[in-house]
Amino acid sequence: MSILDPNRLIMTGENPFIRLAQSDGGPNTTDASFWRVITCPGGPGHVLYVKSELTDNAWRIYSDNIAMARWLQETVQGMLNAELADTSIPVIDAEFSKAGDPRYFWTERLVSHDDAIDLTWYNCGDPLLIHTQPNQTPGRKYGVCTVLIPAHGARLTMNGEEASGQPFPRDREGKPFSTCALAFSESWTE
Repeated sequence: MSILDPNRLIMTGENPFIRLAQSDGGPNTTDASFWRVITCPGGPGHVLYVKSELTDNAWRIYSDNIAMARWLQETVQGMLNAELADTSIPVIDAEFSKAGDPRYFWTERLVSHDDAIDLTWYNCGDPLLIHTQPNQTPGRKYGVCTVLIPAHGARLTMNGEEASGQPFPRDREGKPFSTCALAFSESWTE
């Protein structure tokens, strides 16, 4: 039996996310998808797709590589959230940095001309290794192999103002999970 994944590798990197809500099961008040891409057809780089009351409930995209940000919109990110397949949303140039130890907390920071955004995950749980094949789940054209670390605490601040809402616990195939997670060692296939 071969241990080689037969699918074509299209991207590898990280994709931590924050989904906050006012109540368990309620609509997201903040939806943030952060990417640190090591390799993909659009090149390496960082991008944050964020929609929150802090962005007037409109999607904003911050990146240091517009080609990579657009490639993600046309592929994986656009599949994960159809609203982000819209490549007419402007991309704002930003610089990115990180800090922390994912066993305890992790912070991603970006600074653009007008904004400073911090995404922080904390109260981290046990990591899960997830591996799906392309088209294994209806509507999911791409497969993924990723390490997900649930964060039972998370916050997003923009220019010093904290987004409302909180993460909520979830169950993922019998394991404790959350609406917020660090997604490291993430590789997508088709």
